[in-house]
Amino acid sequence: MTPVIHTPADLGRFIAESGIAAELTPMRCDTPTVPAAAAALGVAPGQIIKSLLFLVRDEPVLVIASGDSPVDRRVLAERFGVGKKQVRLADAQTVLQITGYAVGGVPPFGHASAVRVLLDRAVAAHDAVWGGGGDDRTLLRIAPAELARVTNAEWVDL
Repeated sequence: MTPVIHTPADLGRFIAESGIAAELTPMRCDTPTVPAAAAALGVAPGQIIKSLLFLVRDEPVLVIASGDSPVDRRVLAERFGVGKKQVRLADAQTVLQITGYAVGGVPPFGHASAVRVLLDRAVAAHDAVWGGGGDDRTLLRIAPAELARVTNAEWVDL
């Protein structure tokens, strides 16, 4: 089955219908990576969040991490009480199937399927953060507290 590909317009509707305090910003250039997004916005990489889908024992877990923080699979393995080999980054097709969004523009919420969310405590250091807005030319601006509320995330130290 071919997954439905969601767009920034779909995310915008989700934000409006859910009463989320966030805004989408179309960009003039592609912003599929943390460095590209930070440069386009003129902000520090730590203000960019990355939404990464991991499979833990084949169960999807979305990790929202600060752009300047690596995600160590060992930390995730310890959190879930599994071996490091049971934690893997989802491939692009799996990301699209589960979230409805293509890699490079995955937002932290509004996905095709409900997923468990872990949120890096480093994100809380900023008044506002920017993440994927549905494609590689749109960014989402949101306050960390609102992000945690909307995603019902568990705060973790990555």
